[in-house]
Amino acid sequence: MKAVGITQRAVSDEHDEERDALDVRWVEFLAVCGVVAVPLPNSAPHAVRAARELGLAGLVLSGGGDLVAYGGTTPRRDETERRLLRWALTGDVPVLGVCRGMQAILNHFGTSLRPVAGHVAVRHEVEFRSGGRREVNSYHRLGADVVADPLVVEAVCGPVVESVRHRDARVVGVMWHPEREPEFAPQDVALVRGLLEVS
Repeated sequence: MKAVGITQRAVSDEHDEERDALDVRWVEFLAVCGVVAVPLPNSAPHAVRAARELGLAGLVLSGGGDLVAYGGTTPRRDETERRLLRWALTGDVPVLGVCRGMQAILNHFGTSLRPVAGHVAVRHEVEFRSGGRREVNSYHRLGADVVADPLVVEAVCGPVVESVRHRDARVVGVMWHPEREPEFAPQDVALVRGLLEVS
């Protein structure tokens, strides 16, 4: 079974200790997709070294919080995800960005974010450029209306971009949280299995 690295939230506790945290549903979702989740620390050199030496077959940039450029408070996470994304792109390692993770991908390739209304703790439909619609969850307060090349828009909700892919690299971003569905959506499982080439 393939092992896939996944980034974590950076949090502080009542003793001002910095901690990493990951929703346990991520481990369950990725297991359904046929891969083992390997949580990576919010320490850029250690995370990249682990990814490289473990020979991880993919990378998930998970959700939770904003990038520092947009008011976030976790520069260690930003730096870790920047370096992991560069590592993945250099080595042709597949990347899935979810919510904040997609925002990190957009930011990396030069797309600016803006505040969006009506996308926090709701469900809405997304329309796929390839055809079809589906209902997804939504927990983001920032988004984009257009994306910079080499990214391509895959799905939208009105003017807001909800999914992207890289024109050449194996990089996909979605603004919804597949791990937060009460029952994992077959479309999300198929997306991850296809991206990670799980047979």
